[in-house]
Amino acid sequence: MSVTRAVAIGCGHYLPDRVVENAEFEKTLETTDEWIRSRTGIERRHFAADDQKTSDLALEAAKMALKDAGIDASDLDAIVLATATPDQTFPSTATKLQAALGMNGGFAFDIQAVCAGFIFAISTANSMIIAGQAKRILVVGAETFSRIMDWTDRGTCVLFGDGAGAVVLEAQQGDGSSADRGILSTDLNSDGQFNNLLYVDGGVSSTQTTGVLRMQGQEVFKHAVTKLAKTGETAMERAGVTADDIAWVVPHQANLRIIKRTAAKMGISMDKIVVTVQDHGNTSAASIPLALSVAKQRGDIKRGDLLLMEAIGGGLAWGAATIRW
Repeated sequence: MSVTRAVAIGCGHYLPDRVVENAEFEKTLETTDEWIRSRTGIERRHFAADDQKTSDLALEAAKMALKDAGIDASDLDAIVLATATPDQTFPSTATKLQAALGMNGGFAFDIQAVCAGFIFAISTANSMIIAGQAKRILVVGAETFSRIMDWTDRGTCVLFGDGAGAVVLEAQQGDGSSADRGILSTDLNSDGQFNNLLYVDGGVSSTQTTGVLRMQGQEVFKHAVTKLAKTGETAMERAGVTADDIAWVVPHQANLRIIKRTAAKMGISMDKIVVTVQDHGNTSAASIPLALSVAKQRGDIKRGDLLLMEAIGGGLAWGAATIRW
């Protein structure tokens, strides 16, 4: 039976020029490089320049993805951009990117699911392609989390970085089996009762301020491992595959301990896990597409590889997707 699949035909990423090593935080906080590495696995991260906005980072990642796909912006039908740090309250950062790319047709909109944003965005794009609303969609995750940090809170400000990643999806025909290229399954979840575990203490309708990030780290950690393992297993079950079939897991790059614990819970070797958290920190919605593009660029991910992507973030919101590259 012929079915429509959303196939990845290109990806790209962008990291700001400024690299911030752990040692830089020793000047202003009661922390050390060893403390940060041992608890998070993070060694460095990138921060956007003062004149760089989220849309600027997204633009560079998008350009790379379009070049990798061998198409122009005019060939796109839509842009779905995941971010928790938009350029403006409105309009969407996606429309800013649309204009910057010179894309005069189609449509563009933002999705906000914090660190799970890319999974929610790619699931949305997949649904639109299957429904016939679009043939080619640029899916982007882009963040400037350095703009919402409390620089006196050593438990949070050392964790996050800025960056962007992008994937171009194209409608192609498959035979409906797990051997098809493209997105094979998705699984989305949220539970708003855990809002206070990870949030920003500001907002348009509440404080009329931007606010800064607040997190109960230990509580988030406990939820993360259980929920990531379960959503990953659900996504694989829906795709009709098992952990043995997976070539690479591309997890949200938040904390190396979470990544290792989740892999162990799922019975997947760390040899099959894409890890970039040491160089990028937690880039929220940009995390998965950024790691995906880096892994493809260095030759790890190849055409035909079966990937499992999974993420959890504020909300709490979490999810997973399987895709054959």
